[in-house]
Amino acid sequence: MKDLTFILTLVACVGVGAADEPVDVGSRLEMFVDDHLVEKMTDARLVLHRPVPREVAIVHDAPWEGNVCFYHTVFRDGDLFRMYYRGAHHDYTAGKVSHQVVCYAESDDGIHWRKPELGIVEFDGSKKNSIIWNGVGSHNFAPFKDPNPDCKPDELYKALGGGHGGLVAFKSPDGIHWSLMSDGAVITKGAFDSQNLAFWDSERGRYVDFHRGFQNGVRDIMTCTSKDFLHWTEPVWLEYPGAPKEHLYTNQITPYYRAPHIFMGFPKRFLPSRRGTDHRLPGVSDGVFMTSRDGLKFNRWTEAFIRPGPQKERWVCRNNEIAWGMLETKSNVPGAPNELSLYSIEGYYQGDDCQMRRYTLRTDGFASVQAPMAGGEFVTKPILFVGKQLVLNFSTSAAGSIRVEAQTPSGDPIEGFALTDCQEVFGDAIERAVTWTAESDLGKLAGQPIRLRFVMKDADLFAIRFR
Repeated sequence: MKDLTFILTLVACVGVGAADEPVDVGSRLEMFVDDHLVEKMTDARLVLHRPVPREVAIVHDAPWEGNVCFYHTVFRDGDLFRMYYRGAHHDYTAGKVSHQVVCYAESDDGIHWRKPELGIVEFDGSKKNSIIWNGVGSHNFAPFKDPNPDCKPDELYKALGGGHGGLVAFKSPDGIHWSLMSDGAVITKGAFDSQNLAFWDSERGRYVDFHRGFQNGVRDIMTCTSKDFLHWTEPVWLEYPGAPKEHLYTNQITPYYRAPHIFMGFPKRFLPSRRGTDHRLPGVSDGVFMTSRDGLKFNRWTEAFIRPGPQKERWVCRNNEIAWGMLETKSNVPGAPNELSLYSIEGYYQGDDCQMRRYTLRTDGFASVQAPMAGGEFVTKPILFVGKQLVLNFSTSAAGSIRVEAQTPSGDPIEGFALTDCQEVFGDAIERAVTWTAESDLGKLAGQPIRLRFVMKDADLFAIRFR
C-alpha cells in the first residue's frame, strides 16, 4: 500500500493553490444551508425546507395580554422552557394600544405552556398575573441567558429594550426579576421600533447585537459588538449578496445550538403595499431564512420559510412573525428523534386576543443538498478534519441511496475509500456513520486535505460531521 500521508502532503503542496485553501471543518457539524463546502454540483441542488404547522402553543387571552402581543423570545433553561413577549391590546375603534407590559410563560416540554402567577407588577389593581416588567423597554424587551464564563451572578440573564433614544440594557439573576444596567441607552444609532436583540457569541468571545435601521426608507438590520454589554462598537449594515432589497421587519438572528459558528436568522419579510384581506391596515408578511458565518454577510433565501398559508387571519398586517429562538422538542411520532420547534404569531390585530402556533422541523433540517431518483452528485472543496468517522444527517426513499468517496485534492479516489468501496447509505437518520468495504475509520486521513464526493439517488443530505 502506498504511503498515504506522503501522497496527500505532496498533493497539498503542489496541487492546491491559494484559491483551493482547505476549509478546516474540524469535528464540528457542517450544514448545507449554503454552498460553503460545495465546489461542484451535477444534477443536484440546494433546497430550502419548510417547517410543518402544528397546534396552537399559547393563546394570549389574559386581561394583561391582548390582540397585539408581539416580539416573542423562547429558549431552554435547564429543564425549563421560557417564553417572553410583549403584552398589549389594540383598540380597533380608538386606533391605539391600551397598554404595553413584558409577559412571561413557561413550559416543561416546549409544547404545553402556562402563565405563572408571579406577583411582581400590578395590573388593573392586581398582581395576580405573569407580568415581569412595566416601564422603559416594555415595547420590545428581548432577553437571553448569558453563557459568558465571566458573567456575574446577578447578570446571568440579560436583555435589550427600546428607550431613552436607543436601546437600554437589563440584567437579572433569575430571568424573572429585572433591573436596568445603566441610566441611558447603550446603543443609539439605528431605529428601534422592532425586536432588537443581542446574545453572547461563544465562537468569538463577545456580545453581538442585531437591531433595526432604515436604508432609503426600507427596514433593514444593523449589527454591533461589545465585550461588556454596555460599550458597543459603531453599528454597521448587514449584507445579503444576491438578495433583493426587501423590508425586514425583524431579524431573529441566533447561533444555531448544534453549530454555533453558524448564525441563523428568521426575519419577518414585510410587503407594506399588499393587502391580503379587507382589514383597514395594509401590509402582508411571511418568514424568511438566512445564515451567516461571520455575522455580517448573510445568505438569504428569497423563497419563504413560513408562508401565511390558508388561514385568513395570517394574511392580515403584522402576522407571521417568528419568535426569536428555537427549541428541541419531542416528536409526536413514536420512535422518531427529537425535532425543532419554532413559533409564529397569528390573529394579530383581530378580536380580543392573538396566539402563537408551533411549527416543527427536522433537526438540522433547514436546507439540504437534494438529488432526484435519476441521480446526482456533488464534490466538496478541499477540507481538513479531525476524527475517525464521517456521519450524515440524511433522508432517502426506500429505493434511494447515498455513497461517498474520499478523494485527494486533485480529485483522485483514495485507496480504500473509493466510491466502489462505499456501502450504500439509505434510510433516515440524524446521525449515521458511512462505512467502506473494509472499515469506517478515516483517522489516517485526518489533518490532510481531502475532498468528498457524494453520489445520491432520491436523497436529501442535511449535514455532515466527523467524529
